Amino acid sequence: MIVQLTGTLVEVTPSRVTLDVGGVGYELGVSSTTAAALPHAGEAGVTILTRLIVREDAMELFGFSSRSERALFDQLRAISGVGPKLALAVLSTFTPSQLAQVVATQDAARMAQVPGVGRKKASRLLVELSDVFSKNADLRELVGLFSPESDQAPLPVAAMGSVESEATEALLSMGFTSQEAALALEGHEEAGALTIEKALAYALRRLGGGR
Repeated sequence: MIVQLTGTLVEVTPSRVTLDVGGVGYELGVSSTTAAALPHAGEAGVTILTRLIVREDAMELFGFSSRSERALFDQLRAISGVGPKLALAVLSTFTPSQLAQVVATQDAARMAQVPGVGRKKASRLLVELSDVFSKNADLRELVGLFSPESDQAPLPVAAMGSVESEATEALLSMGFTSQEAALALEGHEEAGALTIEKALAYALRRLGGGR
């Protein structure tokens, strides 16, 4: 696994970077956030964190200016229906700390600003990422959402009404019917899904991850 490269920047664009490492040119897909953080082309001794993705028909290398961005790229790709292109689009729209706050406030309108993400997909991404942040203290610390002393604190989500009614409203906004929402949420309390984000995750699992 190639986890980082150090060399001379040959070319920098908002979506692609070419790095010369010992006479070998590596092309890396990057977010516009990483591209903006890099020095100008021609700079030597530049280190870029990387992630290599191997598919049946290709090998693709992606570059990142920070550990937090690479960690979020990995978590986004783990979500069903999110490939490298969409993950980079999210990271081009938000810095890691901005994305953490969008998730913390469950701001579907801001998430829907990502190219290729509609309102329905935005709501599903927020639910999935809420679960990721709530379980991954290292990731929370990387993006600066919590200090090490407080990384057991729950991810703040606005509390309006009961968990079930808020979860139902979120499912309706994703395009599910009220009957589908009610059936999907049955038994969520017995399963320990007592917060809005956990109840939504529970419902989406029962619904097969959405439509």
